[in-house]
Amino acid sequence: MTEIKSESRLTFLEATSIIVGHGVGSGILAVPYLASRNSWLDLLWIIPLAYGINLVMHFMIAELSLNNGGAQFIACFQNELFTGRAGKALTWFAFAMLGLSVLMNVSGFIVGSAAVFTAWFGMPEKAAVILYYVLAAGVVFIGMKAVGICEKISVFAMIGVIGILFVAVLLSPLSALPVSRIAVSNVLALYGMVAFSLSSVMSVPQVVKGLNGDVRRIRASIAAGTGINAALIVLITFMTLLGAGTSISGSGALVDLSAHLGGWVSIVGYVFSLLALSTSFWANTLNLRDIVHEQTGLRLHLSWLISTLPCLLLSLVGLSSFVGFTRLAGIIQVLTGLAIIVAYGRSRRRTGTAPVSGRFGTLPFQVLVLLGSVAATAGSMLHIK
Repeated sequence: MTEIKSESRLTFLEATSIIVGHGVGSGILAVPYLASRNSWLDLLWIIPLAYGINLVMHFMIAELSLNNGGAQFIACFQNELFTGRAGKALTWFAFAMLGLSVLMNVSGFIVGSAAVFTAWFGMPEKAAVILYYVLAAGVVFIGMKAVGICEKISVFAMIGVIGILFVAVLLSPLSALPVSRIAVSNVLALYGMVAFSLSSVMSVPQVVKGLNGDVRRIRASIAAGTGINAALIVLITFMTLLGAGTSISGSGALVDLSAHLGGWVSIVGYVFSLLALSTSFWANTLNLRDIVHEQTGLRLHLSWLISTLPCLLLSLVGLSSFVGFTRLAGIIQVLTGLAIIVAYGRSRRRTGTAPVSGRFGTLPFQVLVLLGSVAATAGSMLHIK
């Protein structure tokens, strides 16, 4: 294992909050839309299955990053996977694909947050996009420690907000849960979105660096963060289905729920949406900033600008809806996960040790993660009926 260098260190809660923040945004808020097109019973087996596969994958990624000094994916690919004459070209191709995934993902966060500003304050759409970008991107400009602190505060705030909103939903007239699937293909689409929602793969290297390679705390942070995300998926999905019924659109779950319930509950829903999307915005743009910095050698602040400004431009052009941006990002990011597992296998053989994943990093589990990634990618590509 090479020496781990980081711009700052994270506490356990800050590291866990970065894992939570990465996954708690657009994907979780899009799950209820897909769940409304399936039976609610499908969630009871999809979420545990996706959690287990994602947890193993995150442990593998942590070990891959640990073996490469806390590096992000592209540097790991360059060291473990892309060798020979074509190595440089493949590295830059992976950089472009992963960068495109994050850009579309972050554009989804901006579009979703702007929709909240528009619904809450009646702001023009483009003005809402610009305002949110300025407020959210400023946190990442300060650096990793600022992101960790803001993520921690936001996670605690989200838990409180969800508690309040859940009670409000239970006190209102409840809608019946969906008991039939509109199409069998929607099950795979739901699995793809849940897997994407539980994926914090790009934030794992931040945890490895921020916790200075402490294996015990890395494992605990990943398991706790992913577990909190799984619990939030369950709460938000059932809360939205019970509160909004079949009136769920592609604008984000709590925007629909707030519009349906109205009154002070709508304000609580708007606050949660902004917190959830902001935590994901911070985590994703921090990751992309570090990838750009590692690959180009540019200063962190210039890497930050390169990582965030295109997201603003994509959001202003309005190429897709909130859920549309999320599903496109899911396709590329899950495909990237396939290369990550191959690189992990080579890294494990090279080092001969497995301090993070242990027996869960052996070949059968690598195959399981690969199959899960293929299923999630296929689900992200399917048309929702």
